[in-house]
Amino acid sequence: MRLGTIGIWSLAFTHGDHAEARDAATELEELGYGAIWLGGNPGGNPRGDLRTASVVLSATSRITVATGCVSIWDRPPGQLAAAYHALPERQRNRLLVGLGVSHAEVSGRYREPYHALRSYLEALDAAAPPLPSTARIVGAHGPQMTRLAAAGSTGVHAYLVSPAHTAWARSTLGEGPLLALEQTVIPHTDAGAARATARGMLAPYLALGNYRTAWLRGGFTAEDLADGGSDRLIDELFAWGKPDEIAARLTAHYRAGADHIAVQVVTDRLDVFARQAWRDLAAPELLPL
Repeated sequence: MRLGTIGIWSLAFTHGDHAEARDAATELEELGYGAIWLGGNPGGNPRGDLRTASVVLSATSRITVATGCVSIWDRPPGQLAAAYHALPERQRNRLLVGLGVSHAEVSGRYREPYHALRSYLEALDAAAPPLPSTARIVGAHGPQMTRLAAAGSTGVHAYLVSPAHTAWARSTLGEGPLLALEQTVIPHTDAGAARATARGMLAPYLALGNYRTAWLRGGFTAEDLADGGSDRLIDELFAWGKPDEIAARLTAHYRAGADHIAVQVVTDRLDVFARQAWRDLAAPELLPL
């Protein structure tokens, strides 16, 4: 699966207008981005699945489209494999199915996530026809899930992580498996405004046990996670400032071992396509598209 070095991660494709989604996808391909990541499915939005992927794929010809991520609790594996194979082959060839275990605070069916994910991947292998491991990627942060992702998919999609986590993930994965991470970006040069925006976006994630555990494991403290997040936490998880400062953060992730970075530009609403910011970041002197 060819993702290139830089992609765009956006909830607008699953929450915004489909006509604009098609137009925005066409422009992202023209700008040179390697992948479009369809943001997750908060609130049970029914468009956060392969139907939206098909809309975006049909509007483009080269760019890879990835889901980030389909919850294993929401889609039975046989149903997901069937939906994948229902797409035309020319679309399947550019589709990367991102899978995740979600969170106990979100899914009422959440249980033994490692074993559930392992069983889910095995069921995808056993489906007739199977959803190939090369066409799926797993959202993972901890050591067990990261190793499982390497064994049962093309690699790992990590979300809200620091360059230090990227280095750890690469050392855990070893060479070969794909390490594709999301980097949240705030194109603000004022520290106070940027950090306030970041805290607004981070608030729901601070309430999720899986993320808190991952951040604590990565060297942050309970104090860093209190009161909306310390400046240290914010500055490690978010890239903000001028375009060249944002590009420097992406470079740090590459040096730490990332293969691909999906840039998420924070917007006021879930259905907003941050098209001007995507254009600004596509300047050849800033990003290695």
